Amino acid sequence: MTTDSNKSSIAALTLAAIGIVYGDIGTSPLYTMKEVFAKHHGLSLVPANVLGVVSLILWGLIIVISLKYVTLVLRADNRGEGGIMAMTALALSSVTQKSRWYYPVMLLGMVGAGLFFGDGVITPAISVLSAIEGLEVAAPALKPYVISVTLAVLVALYLLQRRGTAGIGKWFGPIVLVWFIMLAAMGVANIAKNPVILIAFNPLHALGFLIRNGWLAFVALGAVVLALTGAEALYADMGHFGKKTVRLAWFSIVAPALALNYLGQGALLLSNPAAVSNPFFLQLGPWSVYPLVVLSTMATVIASQATISGAFSVTQQAIALGFLPRMRIRQTSESQKGQIYIPLVNWLQLTAVILAVVGFGSSSNLASAYGIAATATMLTTTLLTFFVVRFGWKFPLLLSVAATGFFLMIDVALFSSTSLKIISGGWFTLTISALMVMLMLTWRRGRELVFQSLQRQLIPLEDFLQSLFINPPLRVPGTAIFFRAEGDGAPHALLHNLLHNQVLHERTIFLTVYATDIPRVPDRERIKVVPLGHNCYQVNVYYGFSDERDIPRALQNGRHAGLSINPMQTSFFIARQTVLATPKAGMALWREALYSAMSRNARDAADYFKIPPNRVIELGAQVEI
Repeated sequence: MTTDSNKSSIAALTLAAIGIVYGDIGTSPLYTMKEVFAKHHGLSLVPANVLGVVSLILWGLIIVISLKYVTLVLRADNRGEGGIMAMTALALSSVTQKSRWYYPVMLLGMVGAGLFFGDGVITPAISVLSAIEGLEVAAPALKPYVISVTLAVLVALYLLQRRGTAGIGKWFGPIVLVWFIMLAAMGVANIAKNPVILIAFNPLHALGFLIRNGWLAFVALGAVVLALTGAEALYADMGHFGKKTVRLAWFSIVAPALALNYLGQGALLLSNPAAVSNPFFLQLGPWSVYPLVVLSTMATVIASQATISGAFSVTQQAIALGFLPRMRIRQTSESQKGQIYIPLVNWLQLTAVILAVVGFGSSSNLASAYGIAATATMLTTTLLTFFVVRFGWKFPLLLSVAATGFFLMIDVALFSSTSLKIISGGWFTLTISALMVMLMLTWRRGRELVFQSLQRQLIPLEDFLQSLFINPPLRVPGTAIFFRAEGDGAPHALLHNLLHNQVLHERTIFLTVYATDIPRVPDRERIKVVPLGHNCYQVNVYYGFSDERDIPRALQNGRHAGLSINPMQTSFFIARQTVLATPKAGMALWREALYSAMSRNARDAADYFKIPPNRVIELGAQVEI
């Protein structure tokens, strides 16, 4: 009975993974072959080139996806969690803060996160637009309406985000499974008409294509990489489904369906070179175009949903790791963890997606912007993997280089080919990525400067309490909780309260929140209580980068640590810092002003930690940086 239950659970998870994990890479056949043989690439549509391109795609799927991501990168999980932020946290813990590699690894993680945000803008734009462009194939007269319909679909998708995906998410797997079955069926139908395409499995055709075409092949490589986009989703969604399920879905359904469809499109081009205008929608003839538009639109919307949800998750993790300011985060499901909605990210991403669709105007133009973000993210992941393998797993240097060096060479080649398109569109995603990295670096550095400023005025807590109780102030009933930063002295809120009110609560708690480099901290390890004497306590609360911050719940669960708190008799004292930019050493004045603006607009600490507003007392303080 247990075995049957386990099989049923694995089957259900595999179906869900097909819908969420593989939606992005699963929609790549919509535009990859069309873009490779686009006129501006100058690649002639001859049988040898068709075989070479299909061979490159097949071996790209085998080497980059199957070997690098599914076999190697999925092993680098951070206690079951994946994604660029999880990898960064794992790499940072591997090299430790004292290492000379700590800052470069942190910077790599920020760059990877920035690239993920850039990729997250282009994916919905190119996926949905390429699906709607099928209308042009069925009826050229509908071409003027393609952009309008695409924008309508995308706006509707982003408007639905605040409701969450728990309700409609159960349909993602079945719809995308039908999509992959359709991909495979269309591929088989065309392979049967021209089975000679099967010789593309011979890697010599890929090698011959590269040697024979030289520079043109290098340029075309920037379009071939479109077949590999979505690889990061394999790693990012591992925490939701587990590596076993992700691997099972890839090898049993996704990889065969993609391979068959690319082979089928190649067979079609061998038989009918005129189909190069849109080989995907012409695979089965005119009668199939409208059904394919409907199915591909649903598949691309699901693929877009995965990248939107991914942007929410990466933002939440970046906030927890101290890379971004606090933002309003809403839980959209009471039963499913990880179902979150971040309004600011949602509307900023929608704005960028609309600009991309309107500005570029077609999936072919967007392809130029798409590839560079994907290849740069792949390159970043490989570099971070090296640090995990070398310093985390303690592998010998030679073995660490061997494990990642081969993939690094491929990533460099792919990135170099897509970098040729910076002027024609790659600048868009690189600009978004650069802006995100600049914001993260500014926030991180700004926090360091604030901490340094506070350290100069630091009064050690133990020394302060010792002197305070020589002539103790009036103790009043109740519990006071003062937030205290990691490594800080006596909290400013405490000093202000004593100065103005001249009283101390009968029980005083100094609370420090620690952000750990693991995804989730078990409830048993959440809280630690250290008595300081005179009914004063230091309370440490530990959260992982995927944990929801809920201080009242953590304190309620702290009874096992000897802490019993009555919420109705507890007041939370929080120091609200007003950061002032000054022309001192630190950051450029414009960056200090930017940090100050980010700090002012950050989500309120009490709201972020889910503290009831009627139990909060805020005391202001100015900090110069």
